[in-house]
Amino acid sequence: MQIVDSVHCTWTSHSQMLRLFPFIKIPTHFHCRFAASATMSTLSPDIAQPPLQVAKRLEKFKTTIFTQMSQLAIKHGAINLGQGFPNFDGPEFVKAAAIQAINDGKNQYARGYGVPDLNFAVAERFKKDTGLSVDPEKEVTVTSGCTEAIAATMLGLINPGDEVILFAPFYDSYEATLSMAGAKVKGITLRPPEFALPLDELKSAISKNTRAILLNTPHNPTGKMFTREELDVIASLCIENDVLVFSDEVYDKLSFEMDHISIASLPGMYERTVTMNSLGKTFSLTGWKIGWAIAPPHLTWGVRQAHSYLTFATSTPMQYAAATALRAPESYFEELKKDYKVKKGILVEGLQEAGFKVFPSSGTYFVIVDHTPFGQKDDVAFCEYLIKEVGVVAIPTSVFYLNPEEGKNLVRFTFCKDEDTLRAAVQRMKEKLIRLLKG
Repeated sequence: MQIVDSVHCTWTSHSQMLRLFPFIKIPTHFHCRFAASATMSTLSPDIAQPPLQVAKRLEKFKTTIFTQMSQLAIKHGAINLGQGFPNFDGPEFVKAAAIQAINDGKNQYARGYGVPDLNFAVAERFKKDTGLSVDPEKEVTVTSGCTEAIAATMLGLINPGDEVILFAPFYDSYEATLSMAGAKVKGITLRPPEFALPLDELKSAISKNTRAILLNTPHNPTGKMFTREELDVIASLCIENDVLVFSDEVYDKLSFEMDHISIASLPGMYERTVTMNSLGKTFSLTGWKIGWAIAPPHLTWGVRQAHSYLTFATSTPMQYAAATALRAPESYFEELKKDYKVKKGILVEGLQEAGFKVFPSSGTYFVIVDHTPFGQKDDVAFCEYLIKEVGVVAIPTSVFYLNPEEGKNLVRFTFCKDEDTLRAAVQRMKEKLIRLLKG
């Protein structure tokens, strides 16, 4: 076998190449620029590896905690109540609509800001939910999941040095995306047991440099739903100080203790709000990555500018299916909520019986607990213990805070699993953790 003379490589030692590849005829002038590929490093561990490289704005962000915990779960055969994706499939009528769209040839690039049918379906659903009429062509932008809607909103509307207020704990992509945008992040901590909004802290945090407040209700990871009174205060402060609101509402259909309120529906707020949502949580189709942002035209412009250079367009057949999903009868959403209430009850009761202090969860499919009765030094140590010794996965919440110390006593469980899985996880925890409490 002969390697062509034109290939180039960083190794200039002919003898070294012969040692690595004795079965290949290598010309003496052979040079290569494989830049220490994974294959080469495996074959020759003595070759120096270049340092990992990442832009300074992302240096502090490691492999996501979800990836780390999921890898441990696989290694130890643990039941995964950590990452928030269902272990059951989405509804047949939505999947059938996707197959139909594929068979109908709707497989090329979609229009950048969404296929018209989905834009109209999003506008229709938003009017049913909030009473607000929006222009589907000028005020709805379809994105690749809500995470991309968040990124497009921040990158399209935030300038370097702008202040953005977050409520901690928060979904981990918020801080990373704001870092990419060059924003100055201010955190306001929601504290157990109720995770109520500290209104005085919010008032003092807003300054002339505050560009936006990033809101998430129902709230991941706590399950908190912001009350009408809290939203009224946020709205009045934003109007008074000319501040935008970016509102992540992906769990709007999973509100158990109170009705969900979109802050855009409050007086004077639509013109300064970007409302972000997605298909995945409501229809158990997280892998489809269909999301959207709703905003007045002057804000939509920035969102679309960023979106066009992030993903440009989103999966075409799935957009047509998403339109079908959003037009589901109200009975679908009622049954969804009823089903999740049962799942929540199984998990909460089991966690309490296992010895956890369980905090109230009014929405989402997450529950926060205090793990300190079990004697581990912090949330990461407890979650590792839970996986290795108990066989259940939870997520340490310290990663959701600007100051990790604030979350070291808390871990998050999800109940977006089938009932048998939840019961099996609960049984494992009751059997092993109760013994641990008894010493």
